Amino acid sequence: MTTSRVRSEAAHAAAGVLSAVVALAVAELAAALVSPTSSPVVAVGGVAVDSAPVWLKSFAINTFGVHDKQVLVGGVLVVLALYAAVVGVLAFLRPRIGDLGIVLFAAMGAAAALTRPDAGLLAVLPSVLGGLAGAVALRMLVRSARPAVTPASPTIGTATADRRTVLLTAAGLGAVAAVSGATGRRLLSTRGDVDASRAALRLPAPADAAPALPAGTDLGVPGVTPFLTPAKDFYRVDTALVLPRVNPDTWRLTVKGRVSRPFSLSFAELLAMPMVERVLTMTCVSNEVGGEYAGNARWLGVPLAAVLDRAGIDPAADQIVMRSADGWTCGTPTSVALDGRDSLLAVGMNGEPLPIAHGFPVRAVVPGLYGYVSGCKWLTSLELTTFADVDTYWIRRGWGERGPVKTMARIDTPGSFAGLKPGRRAVAGVAWAQHRGVGTVEVRVDGGPWSAARLASVPSSDTWRQWIWEWDATPGRHTLEARATDATGAQQTETRTPPFPDGATGWHSRVVTVR
Repeated sequence: MTTSRVRSEAAHAAAGVLSAVVALAVAELAAALVSPTSSPVVAVGGVAVDSAPVWLKSFAINTFGVHDKQVLVGGVLVVLALYAAVVGVLAFLRPRIGDLGIVLFAAMGAAAALTRPDAGLLAVLPSVLGGLAGAVALRMLVRSARPAVTPASPTIGTATADRRTVLLTAAGLGAVAAVSGATGRRLLSTRGDVDASRAALRLPAPADAAPALPAGTDLGVPGVTPFLTPAKDFYRVDTALVLPRVNPDTWRLTVKGRVSRPFSLSFAELLAMPMVERVLTMTCVSNEVGGEYAGNARWLGVPLAAVLDRAGIDPAADQIVMRSADGWTCGTPTSVALDGRDSLLAVGMNGEPLPIAHGFPVRAVVPGLYGYVSGCKWLTSLELTTFADVDTYWIRRGWGERGPVKTMARIDTPGSFAGLKPGRRAVAGVAWAQHRGVGTVEVRVDGGPWSAARLASVPSSDTWRQWIWEWDATPGRHTLEARATDATGAQQTETRTPPFPDGATGWHSRVVTVR
């Protein structure tokens, strides 16, 4: 292939990519007006999340952490760019093939948008409008680059493309894309004035405040996770590619299903109910042994039991299906919500309104259960039903039905493969067994005898617990292991299992070198 041919093909591919950029920008603008989840990129990404096998989800969460969604969106955009480049090359050979490629792009986006929970017919509009904009853009680029015949002599004509026309067309389309994209982002960022509503919100004082933290809750050991987790550091694992932005002025919580008195609450009505404040630890079922998907915060909210009692629950309803504003669902055992533990419909976190990323304006927090069966963010409804009748989002994908948190001890310091000097060294970390409590933590070196660690104080059995063990480190390569026993006497199992289907098990270990 000649150099000129390569340059020509590259220019055609670039035209296809520019057309796709225009299509996406227009689609994003339309999605800002219809629904953020109707964006073709978000919709296709959502389908990818829903259909991905368990091993791939686990790999993404453990490899990319809180950035897994950005990686997914980036992957969708890369695939789209490659597809658009091919369509661009084909369009200059046969314009109708280019049109067909754009139609296929729009159809995939529209089909994906319709699969999103609670999607209406308008969900296809962003993909359709984006597809039309992309088709027009590609046609304009093809025509602007089409050679024109100019007289070279009275008898001979030369076919040339007007480069100035091509560049002006591309620049104009780029401007359309930039303006459309910027407008769409602006509309999304101000959608419902959620940020302003959150900033203006003043949380009520709790009728039942959290007890003061006992002395010695935080051992102050360098490298150990703080007892309270700042909101900015609190883990986030969910399926939302676009954060739901729920306006508290229009939010309502619907309580329905197998109840004798279904009802709904406004946010103002919820805030008027007696509030409870508690320090509670949450853990994600995706957490590997020694993983960081656990956090401890001071939550303010209405007891879940108080809301359910008002509805009059059918005794046969053994499951509460919680639904998020983006359609995600989780199923919580009804018995857990009513057994006296501090299950909350939370509105505050560490003295502030919930961050949008953590469920503003309302989320559920249920101590003792993994978040996938209890921690519904952006909560909009509670439906009383049975486990036999309804499988929620993760249960349909093979995860365990009830999701009780498993006992776990984690070594925070020393870190993996740390280099230490001989002498007295602190081995320390956190352990959790929510709603049972941590009774003991033990540490051993190189498979030797277990030694009891010193435990920090805790305000309740629903929080994690710091621990420390002083080790006389000797030169060499050593393996440190930790295990916990809950307050009922049940010991953390040695057997190592992955998070799927109901939480990881096994002793956490660190390999260090002393020299």
